[in-house]
Amino acid sequence: MLDIAEELNRWVEQGRDFAVATVVAVGGSAPRQPGAALAVDADGTAIGSVSGGCVEGAVYELCRQALEDGETVLERFGYSDEDAFAVGLTCGGVIDILVTPVRAADPARPAVATALAAAARGEAAAVARVVRGPAELMGRALVVGADEGEAEADPDSAAHVGGFGGHPELDRTVAAEARAFLDAGRTGTLEIGEQGSRCGAPLTLLIESSVPPPRMIVFGAIDFASALVRIGKFLGYRVTVCDAREVFATRTRFPEADEIVVEWPHRYLERTAVDARTVLCVLTHDAKFDVPLLKLALRLPVAYVGAMGSRRTHLDRNRRLREVGVTDLELARLRSPIGLDLGARTPEETALSIAAEIVANRRGGSGVTLTGAHTPIHHDTTSATAPAGRIGSVA
Repeated sequence: MLDIAEELNRWVEQGRDFAVATVVAVGGSAPRQPGAALAVDADGTAIGSVSGGCVEGAVYELCRQALEDGETVLERFGYSDEDAFAVGLTCGGVIDILVTPVRAADPARPAVATALAAAARGEAAAVARVVRGPAELMGRALVVGADEGEAEADPDSAAHVGGFGGHPELDRTVAAEARAFLDAGRTGTLEIGEQGSRCGAPLTLLIESSVPPPRMIVFGAIDFASALVRIGKFLGYRVTVCDAREVFATRTRFPEADEIVVEWPHRYLERTAVDARTVLCVLTHDAKFDVPLLKLALRLPVAYVGAMGSRRTHLDRNRRLREVGVTDLELARLRSPIGLDLGARTPEETALSIAAEIVANRRGGSGVTLTGAHTPIHHDTTSATAPAGRIGSVA
């Protein structure tokens, strides 16, 4: 549900009651991943999507029903010859969807509101909800990542908002697990014991994480950079353009960039924050910029480092990097010449080839054509599929 946090946060601020359907687990070629959500308010207004259209109608009705009876429902949708074109998935996948009412009197509303507000502000937050377990735990939520001033301080665990109704050990365990999910930027299911231990009756939780957008830093304010900024924004990155030449690094040339920095690239990279999701695209193909920048970049824990240039430039650059102490192991991280072989010519085509390589690197794709291939279409296979059915009693 955090993927539609901005809209849902407005509904909360307006005092609307609503029900939210969230993808809990997927199998096969399901169109949306865990965390994808569709919400329906009391007037019947719908936002979001759980399947790209396949089962939206049926999920919409489940949300309307949840608003009326206040019950949480876990429903499975899959492919079959009988229901494929009714409420099934024509793509052949399976999705489990949790439908939860969020009304004024519901115990989860304050915690859900906290999570939605944080995510809408672009802050990190993780929310845990029970998918399967005792009736008294259904409809409750626990959130980590909120401002400490708003959180319920607990000296033995991460600060959190909400909880599971008088089960402090369970709250502590779930808060710690949610913090781990948040640190990894993960959304998925978790099984623990009802009392927060690893034994006893199992309790299945859905933990959704919302983290700030990953960074794309484009070094070199050239025409190709302008196209890459646009496609980077389309892919959901927070994009920075950095160039030492003030005449080129301007808002007029890069209106869609989140940030424009006039500074020597390696000096900017030394002082700015990067993480394991950051991608660095070096488009300067000028040794006086590239060598000190790449020497630093290849030693940082970032997701991707790519550098533009011809194969001759690539070989010369590698020689220069070795001369300043860059090892062969570090050089192996460098994607150069940058991008996939699409036969690109224009700045836009080149930006597409760079973006395609970034996505393939992130998702584990091979970059080969799918036609005639026997590789999976979707490489994210970490989500376990949860059992389905109407829930609200001891499983």
